[in-house]
Amino acid sequence: MVKQTKVTDIPLIAADRTCLGVQDDPSIMAEVERLLSHPARHIRLNDEINRLFKDRIWPQTSKIIRAWMIWVAILGVLTFIFNILLLPPDVSKSMVRPGAMLPPIALAVALVWRRPRATWLQGSLLIAGVFAILLLIALVGVSAGGEFYERHLNIMLFVAITAIIIFGIPLVWTVIIATQALSIYFVFQLTNPSLELGSALASMLLFTTGVVATVAARRNMTILAQKAFLFELRDRRRVSEQAEVNDRLECLARTDPLTGLANRRSMTETIDHLWNKGKKGPERVAMLMCDIDEFKKLNDHLGHAEGDRCLVQVAGIIQKHVRRNLDHVARYGGEEFLVILPGMSEKQALCVAERVRKKVEAASLPNPMSRVSQNVTLSIGIAVQVPNGENLSSEQLQCNADAALYRAKQLGRNRVIIHRPATSIHDDIAERKAIR
Repeated sequence: MVKQTKVTDIPLIAADRTCLGVQDDPSIMAEVERLLSHPARHIRLNDEINRLFKDRIWPQTSKIIRAWMIWVAILGVLTFIFNILLLPPDVSKSMVRPGAMLPPIALAVALVWRRPRATWLQGSLLIAGVFAILLLIALVGVSAGGEFYERHLNIMLFVAITAIIIFGIPLVWTVIIATQALSIYFVFQLTNPSLELGSALASMLLFTTGVVATVAARRNMTILAQKAFLFELRDRRRVSEQAEVNDRLECLARTDPLTGLANRRSMTETIDHLWNKGKKGPERVAMLMCDIDEFKKLNDHLGHAEGDRCLVQVAGIIQKHVRRNLDHVARYGGEEFLVILPGMSEKQALCVAERVRKKVEAASLPNPMSRVSQNVTLSIGIAVQVPNGENLSSEQLQCNADAALYRAKQLGRNRVIIHRPATSIHDDIAERKAIR
């Protein structure tokens, strides 16, 4: 089999491999198109797309959550130190226990979110961890009393709102965190001894409105992120389709459409590669120029359909008798084939050429008007570059193979001739007969 460029050998255009394979699932892509045809507010991801979306955003979400937890832990430590240093001993002492518990809890949640775990486990621990953090912040103020009571409740809500805004988590988790924050605030505000009921209710209404608005904003951010993800899936599909089209076009541009062999352009690129773009050729390589004898008479007498069938079968015979994934075969002209045999000696190349010639003759493809035989025959010219020999360019080697083919035609066709400038034609014929 011939070594040819395949569609899979050509690099794909751009692509992050996160969702590779999704483009090949028609049901998913149909659902993506359906969702994108509706307004963003109506986007509801099904289970499969939602799973893909979560997998896609998890690294960013986990990084944000860990950063938030570390931020809370650092603030908790700094606040704890400042309270001890700046506040009266009786006040700071009351803040020690809840304040000291806050950093370890935040760091524990950050540790849990270092790698993916079961969704229910991470969700439960996150919700429980945020609740514990908010409760401890509130208890720091409640324990101290006085001006610290109201202040720390407000700080607690501020911390909760930052979590709601930046956590890219499911809406249900967000609502639970918001509900926990408001519940803590309501309970402590209603039991605040220094605050009248009317003032407590007014502040509760104000903060409830703010938290609800924050949750709504978080929901819109999630929907926009989901829509962007759907666009990404659709774009990947389109890029994949375009890449497939480009692959097919590239394959067509490099392949002879009749025989399936590499075409002249592809073989020229192969030669350039083997000869290092003209700088230095391989130490050992053989080149075979093959030509179907009296092919014009075959076309004229039997028709072009029979001529095409002949070309296809001869191409198949040549392919079958060269080394798979090592040798290179191309349809180089109308009825001409060029074969490159890297690493082959003169004797080996002659054996390959004779085997191909005999197999073509044995195929008994009709060519009744041929002066050589009633069947299709093949003439082959060989040129060889050997180690320690003259360093030939690809053009020189090809000219030598052409010259050998011309001599084969002159000598009566249906034969293999090796190009050897220093020897006579009769020497070439004698050696060919000896090998046969």
